[in-house]
Amino acid sequence: MTHTDVAGAKAKVLVIAGSTRPTRICREVTEWVIAHLPSAPGLDLELVDLRDWHLPFDEATIPALGQYQHDHTRAWSAKVGGAAGFIFVTPQYNWGYPAALKNALDHLYREWTGKPAMIVSYGFQGGEKAAGQLRQVLDGLRMRTAATMPALTLPVEMRTEGAGVEAALLSFAAAVPSLEAAFAEFQNLFEAAT
Repeated sequence: MTHTDVAGAKAKVLVIAGSTRPTRICREVTEWVIAHLPSAPGLDLELVDLRDWHLPFDEATIPALGQYQHDHTRAWSAKVGGAAGFIFVTPQYNWGYPAALKNALDHLYREWTGKPAMIVSYGFQGGEKAAGQLRQVLDGLRMRTAATMPALTLPVEMRTEGAGVEAALLSFAAAVPSLEAAFAEFQNLFEAAT
């Protein structure tokens, strides 16, 4: 099964690392997710780290109008608008998802609408609450989100013994079947659109 446009190019999928905190492990978790997704010959996965995007609250009009005044918003619009789908990797902070991810979503509207999405959360309790909140926002953007939302549980040793990110990545092995199921659903959302 491939997902290509009429010219035969692969469909661009942005895998968005949704945290910008200095002490985050989001980039490493996002890289782990990409490495453990099944092969998808028709998809071109690109890691997008929100830490690399300066998105202040400074647009004068509502995003639904698409009348962006600032270069950083126009660049974000081009990046998101050029993608066919999205995989969001988000930590759970205080039972929610990061403000930086909400801000990145709220900067735009039409660029997200109608596109397939998948959510992967992580945290000491897996991140289901953050994933649920994020799904509501994606529904509001009229995105088509995979029903399965893998929740990667961080090992307690990270909190109690100072274990590093390597301990977390090793502990995620049990979540691979859920990740594979979600990715299959995500791919089916592309098929449903054609």
